[in-house]
Amino acid sequence: MLIGVIAIFEVQLLLSLSSLPSLSLPGFIIPPDFFENLIKSIIALFVVIDPIGSVPLFIALTQNMGKDERKSVSKTAIATAAALLIVFAVAGSQILAIFGITIYSFMVAGGVLLFIVSIELLTHGVWRFGVGTGREAGESGVVPLAFPLLAGPGAITSVMISFQTAGLIVTMLSISIVIVITYIVLLLVNSIYKVLGRRGSMIFTRIFAVLVAAIAVQYIVQGAKHLFS
Repeated sequence: MLIGVIAIFEVQLLLSLSSLPSLSLPGFIIPPDFFENLIKSIIALFVVIDPIGSVPLFIALTQNMGKDERKSVSKTAIATAAALLIVFAVAGSQILAIFGITIYSFMVAGGVLLFIVSIELLTHGVWRFGVGTGREAGESGVVPLAFPLLAGPGAITSVMISFQTAGLIVTMLSISIVIVITYIVLLLVNSIYKVLGRRGSMIFTRIFAVLVAAIAVQYIVQGAKHLFS
């Protein structure tokens, strides 16, 4: 009898609790499409940045550097690219509006710079500007590695769209994950360079330079199409 009364009391208690409004903290609620948006943002940004495809250019830029200098350049490139992506994700539209330019003008500018890089690699096999030791070596980590190769017009456009559609948390997480993966890939460049050798690296670099030129032309054409349409 006592057990039956307790069981009835428990049922009534559960029913009364279920009828009460849920006491949840909005800040800790994960939206149902959170992980879906996160995966989409990571994939889109990873494809655009293409850290594996950046390896030949990184080898061309750092082939005359020591291991420590190469690591310093990779750190500079990663830090600069991450900062650019975060700034443009949060305030990209406002920054472009201040200077009175559109994302399409930005695409044309980035495409021109990438085309210059590809011509240098095709004709000389190396990027001659900002390549040296100390501070000069670090400059190549900013241009052309960080911009326009890693944090180029495509990546900047991707994070701006992600921020507007998926929100701040998803965008920051996707940037962090892709940047970490890119840094790991760049740290493995020494092993890749040993496998390819100097001659193999030069051949690989020139083949990749043609692809960079094609990407640059695509940026210019897409930007110009929207500017003059």
